[in-house]
Amino acid sequence: MAGILNRIKQFARSPQGRQAVEQARRAAADPRKRAQAQRLLGKLRGRR
Repeated sequence: MAGILNRIKQFARSPQGRQAVEQARRAAADPRKRAQAQRLLGKLRGRR
């Protein structure tokens, strides 16, 4: 399990990882994207 966490940390520190994090932050700041993500999570959890 520690190996997976180290790989995630390495990715987050890489230029591609930083770009992915920034893209996720922009999507989370958008109210439409946030609502879309909430609906998807609700469906995955079995609630509608």
